[in-house]
Amino acid sequence: MTEKSRRICILGGGFGGLYTALRLIQFPWESSEKPEIVLIDQRDRFLFAPLLYELVTGELQTWEIAPPFEELLANTDIRFCQGVVSGIDINQQQVQLENGQAFSYDRLVLAMGGDTPMEIVPGAAEYAIPFRTVNDAYRLQEKLRVLEASDREKIRIAVVGGGYSGVELACKLADRLPERGRIRLVERNDMILRTSPDFNREAASKALSQRNIWIDLETEVESIEATQISLKYKEQVDTIPVDIVLWTVGNKVASVVESLPLTKNQREQIITSATLQVQDDNKIFALGDLADCQDADGQKVPTTAQVAIQQSDYVAWNIWASLTGRPLLPFRYLALGEMMALGLDNATLTSLGVKLDGQIAHLARRLVYLYRLPTLEHQIKVGFNWIVNPIQEMLSSL
Repeated sequence: MTEKSRRICILGGGFGGLYTALRLIQFPWESSEKPEIVLIDQRDRFLFAPLLYELVTGELQTWEIAPPFEELLANTDIRFCQGVVSGIDINQQQVQLENGQAFSYDRLVLAMGGDTPMEIVPGAAEYAIPFRTVNDAYRLQEKLRVLEASDREKIRIAVVGGGYSGVELACKLADRLPERGRIRLVERNDMILRTSPDFNREAASKALSQRNIWIDLETEVESIEATQISLKYKEQVDTIPVDIVLWTVGNKVASVVESLPLTKNQREQIITSATLQVQDDNKIFALGDLADCQDADGQKVPTTAQVAIQQSDYVAWNIWASLTGRPLLPFRYLALGEMMALGLDNATLTSLGVKLDGQIAHLARRLVYLYRLPTLEHQIKVGFNWIVNPIQEMLSSL
C-alpha cells in the first residue's frame, strides 16, 4: 500500500468504535499522511446504551439515544459502512463482510462489543428478552402494550440478573406499572450490585423495596417457558407464573472474534497490552467488551461504557502515533464513579467523593450523559429538546 491509500478500519460502532473514529479526525494529520477511516457496524444507528431504559418508560425518544450513524458522521471524513463482518484475515490485513465487500487495512480496531448469551438456560432463547439493543426495547414495549391493554389484574415480570442493568430495568418497569406490576429480580449471588459502592447499593435496595420488587438472592434459573419460570433455591425448584422474562446477565464475544488466531482469556476476550494493541499483532487494537485489558498500573479494567470511552482516546492517539512516528501511550484508567437510574426522576450517583441520590442525582446523571453524547450537534439537539419538552407540557396543562 502507498501512504496515500492507508486505511484505518474500525469494527463496531458503539462507544469504543464510534468515539475512536471521532477522536481520530481531531488529530493534525499531514495531508500526505491522512488515512481513510472506515467505520463498520451491522446496525444503522449508534446506541447510547445507559439511556436505553428510558425508552421503556417513554421518558426519551429513539432519536435522542440512538441517532443514525449517517447523521452523526455527516460533516466528517469518516466513511460509514453498514454490514456484518464475516471474516478477518490478519495475514492479508483484510476485513470481509457478508455482502461480499472487503476492506484492506493498515490499522484495525476491534470494538464489536458483545452479545447476551441466551443458550445458558433451557427456554431462554425462545422466551426471554435480552436488553441490549433498541430492538430489544421495542420488543419489550410491544409486550407491555399488549399486556396493559388486556383485562388481567397483574402483569408479572421476572428480571434475571441483579447487576446494574437488572436493577435499573426493574425500577423503571415498576414505575411504568405502578398498580399492576409484579416485578421479581433474580440474582444468583448473595447480594445485588456486588461490585457497586455501598452507597449505590443501599440506595438501590431502598428503591426496590419502595416499589415492592421481590428479590430472589442465591437463586438460579432452571428453565423458562412461555408462561412460567422455574427457579432453584437451596436445591428446591419452584415454578412461578410469569408474563415476561428479561435476561440481563452474561456477555459473549462475536463468533468472528472467537475465530481469530489471537491470544485470548477463558471468556474468549482478546488480551491486549497497556497500549491496547493485541499481543500477537501491533497493527490491531482492541477495546471495550471484547478486550481483556490491564492498564499502565497493572489494574484490570471493567468492561463498562466509561472505560470504553476512555480507551477510545488512547486507541485513537496510539493509532495516530504509530502512523506518524510518535510514542504510544499506555492506557491509564481513571474511575470516575457510577450512576444508576432508579425509576422515574430518581437515580444514584457516586463520583470523586460526591454521593447523591433522588431527583438531584437524576438531573446530574442526565447532564453527564448529555455531555457524553457523541457529537456537539447531537448534544445541542437533545439538550434543546430536554429544555423545551417540559415547558410545552406545562403550557399544555394550563
